Amino acid sequence: MALNKVAIASLIPHAGTMCLLDEVVTWDNTHIHCRTRSHQDPAQPLRRHGRLPALALIEYGAQAMAVHGGLLAHAAGIATVTGLLVSARNVCFEVGTLEGIDAALEIHAKRLLESGGGWLYEFQVIALQQKIAAGRVAVIAPRDGILAPHESAQ
Repeated sequence: MALNKVAIASLIPHAGTMCLLDEVVTWDNTHIHCRTRSHQDPAQPLRRHGRLPALALIEYGAQAMAVHGGLLAHAAGIATVTGLLVSARNVCFEVGTLEGIDAALEIHAKRLLESGGGWLYEFQVIALQQKIAAGRVAVIAPRDGILAPHESAQ
C-alpha cells in the first residue's frame, strides 16, 4: 500500500519541510521502502550554507523508521509512540554531500529488534541504483519520568 506525503506527515511528529519523505512505496511487518526528492529542495531545513551534508541521510533513515512504527501501530489499532533516536552505529557514507544527486532517494529500513520501549533498525539509502549510505539506528520511547522534559522550579 503506497502512501503520499500527507499520509506520512500524519504518522510522524515532523511537519512542513521537515517531513522529508515523499512517499511510502511498500511496507510489511519488518521492512519499509520510501522515496523522496526533498534533498533537491533549496529550502530543505537540514541544509547549511546551501549544502546538504551526507549526515542528513541518517535523518532520512530515521524518518522511514518512524513511518514504519506509525504504520505498525495503526495496523494494530494502538496509539503511535514518538521515539527518540539514541544511537547511530556502523554508519557509512559513499558521498560527502547530496548536491548533484538528481535522482530520487530510495530509503530502505528493516526492523531488527523490538524490545519493550526500544527498536533497532538498519537502513540504507540508494540513489541511481547505488548505495550512498547505510547504518543501524537505535530508538527508544520515553517513559514517565525518564527523558521527560525538564520542568523549571517555581
